[in-house]
Amino acid sequence: MEIVRNRKTKKVKQTENVEVSKNGNCEKISTKEEIFKEERQNVTQDYVEPSRKLLSINCELDLISISLFIISLVTRMYKLQEPKNVVFDELHYGKYVTLYMRNTFFFDSHPPLGKQLIAATAYVAGFDGKYKFERIGSAYTDVVPLFALRFVPALCGSALIPAVYHLINQMNLSQWTSLLAALLILLDNAVLTQSRFILMESMLLLFGTFGLICILKFRKYYEKPFCVYWWGWLILGSVSLTCGLCVKYAGFYSCCLAVAILARDFWVSLASPKFSDRTLCARLLAQTVVGATTSALVYLTIFYVHLSVLHKAGPHDSVMTSAFQASLEGGLASITKGQPLIVAHGSQITLRHTHGRTCWLHSHTHVYPIRYSDKRGSSHQQQVTCYSFKDVNNWWIVKRPAKNDLVVEQPIDAIKHGDVVQLVHGLTSRALNSHDVAAPMSPQCQEVSCYIDYNVSMPAQNLWRVEILNRDQQGDKWHTIQSLIRLIHVDSKQALKYSGRQLPDWGFHQHEVVADRIINQDDTIWNVEEHRYTKSEDQKDREREMISAEMIPTTATTLSFWDKFFELQYKMLFSGTESVQNHMYSSEPLEWPLMSRGIAYWVANNSNAQIHLLGNIVIWYSATLSLVIYSTLLTFYLLRRRRLCYDLDEANWQKFRFLGEVFLTGYLFHYLPYFFVERTLFLHHYLGAFCFKVFLMAGLIEHIYIILRHRRVVAYLFIILLLIWLAVILKVFIQFTVLSYGTVELGKSDIIRLRWKDSWDFILHKN
Repeated sequence: MEIVRNRKTKKVKQTENVEVSKNGNCEKISTKEEIFKEERQNVTQDYVEPSRKLLSINCELDLISISLFIISLVTRMYKLQEPKNVVFDELHYGKYVTLYMRNTFFFDSHPPLGKQLIAATAYVAGFDGKYKFERIGSAYTDVVPLFALRFVPALCGSALIPAVYHLINQMNLSQWTSLLAALLILLDNAVLTQSRFILMESMLLLFGTFGLICILKFRKYYEKPFCVYWWGWLILGSVSLTCGLCVKYAGFYSCCLAVAILARDFWVSLASPKFSDRTLCARLLAQTVVGATTSALVYLTIFYVHLSVLHKAGPHDSVMTSAFQASLEGGLASITKGQPLIVAHGSQITLRHTHGRTCWLHSHTHVYPIRYSDKRGSSHQQQVTCYSFKDVNNWWIVKRPAKNDLVVEQPIDAIKHGDVVQLVHGLTSRALNSHDVAAPMSPQCQEVSCYIDYNVSMPAQNLWRVEILNRDQQGDKWHTIQSLIRLIHVDSKQALKYSGRQLPDWGFHQHEVVADRIINQDDTIWNVEEHRYTKSEDQKDREREMISAEMIPTTATTLSFWDKFFELQYKMLFSGTESVQNHMYSSEPLEWPLMSRGIAYWVANNSNAQIHLLGNIVIWYSATLSLVIYSTLLTFYLLRRRRLCYDLDEANWQKFRFLGEVFLTGYLFHYLPYFFVERTLFLHHYLGAFCFKVFLMAGLIEHIYIILRHRRVVAYLFIILLLIWLAVILKVFIQFTVLSYGTVELGKSDIIRLRWKDSWDFILHKN
């Protein structure tokens, strides 16, 4: 029956039965009475129970997703407290957790969210932080709540599996394909191993995966912008992706992928006549502002908690500037509080390199060699270096050129911005100078040395102009700790600089100090850390004073959150990078796709039971092959379509192309940057890229099946091969779980049977 409504007369005409479209859903209505009955029911329901309708929530239970979570929970939580020893990077992350328990500041080049989550769980479990994570293999004591420490990574690793299932669903792939992708991640030994210990990768993968789910859901509301779901998924996606970034900076790659997906969609929508210019601009502005604001708030909140909890001085203080250290309870604060604030003529100071490596301007009685290894000659004057430890030879005396005595006067003669001074080395009484001689390790710069007694006039070489960089905040007077300064050599107009080069044996492997014509750079910035006023004119008295002087212990000075935050960000991003080191289990990115190297995580003392990070080799090799097949097919389709040969209908072509736009791009985003990283790399750095490779493989399998399904015999054969392939994957997974759990004592023959590649270096105890 067709229902025709006339707006003026509101009459209803009846004709023969047909389907009627209502809000995009097809319905069949047979009689006028049913229409009126339905309308009366709706009116009555709206009138009688309006509040219940407004608060109604649709709840759907996906049994497949729940089953996946339960299975993954069992595999991740099984014997979670075994082994009861420190495993691989638990050594580092466990130490960070203990420092959280004691409110002690530590420095790590990655953001703190993952460590915070583990520390919060440990705190609830009553962990006191007294256990020392001394070395890999150290036994945990009974006071360590080991299950609680490993619980968060295991829980995140368990939640990752259903998250993968829902991610593939959001790609408009079939439920079977979603199940396949989830099973492949579930049956990978590397993902299993990485999820069972105090490690960060499971949290990183979960936040990244869930963030992409939110972004894909957000895309479905493009034609209904600014609705509740549009805002909700955008905000939730931004929060999740930022949380991934706050676990490890590798989460930035997932953020880039999300931005690329949204940028691609916006580019496509520019050609759509459905949207006006105003709507597109408003939508882009809203997405950008909401996404950026949400991410910034999450990021700042996590670091606010981090810096608020860690308010005591700790073992990593020296990485930070003097001002940062002085803001912590104990440590430098107990040394420098009570010292004079204003640097004046006669001040005894230590000059610290403010940015980058922690070291202090230093000199000693040894001189530069007559000739360097490259046959260049030197000045053969007293060496000036940057020394990474506190030492009595780090002390210098600030002197006005026109004054001969070194005693601080009353009232004090304060040094101000632009003043010219001499710096006299405290123990040798020689003045800091520079001259037109090439520096030992940086011949493009001038040598810096100590040459002659301060009371002998050599103004061309030993005069330095003080430039206070932050005088807008600290004023024109030179202040202890707070003032950031540059020392400009008056004669050559070059700046005193820490070059970063390490001197050879003759320089005791200390770091080179030079004068550089490029003034505006971080390595030319210094600050006074320790400071006292000279009281005696006699040099021997001054020397005794420098050696025996003590500062007045007291409480910490204050530093705002923003000052701490920006300094910590600078150190994490630029100064805290790990140098390349030789590690027997490190590997290069080219070795990862074929899993040439694993990582020994732990081995028992009295048997060959061990934990070794290796993935499921069948999955890894199949996924790598899938990359090649997908890229080949994509190239083939593109060339054919260029010739106006359309092998796929538009719907399947769009689905196939979108697979590459998300998963292939995601793989490249998570893999290629490691070729440009100068640090020690391991197999676990590949897990993010590996997951995207598996997602792409699952989508490719569905695509191949769609092509073959019209040929029943071939399609059935393909399904049989697929089932055999899954059976092999399951068998390999079970076989290698002994290396994931580490609970089975293995003999020499067992280890040899598991060594499928010569490059896999398992640990084998000698009998």
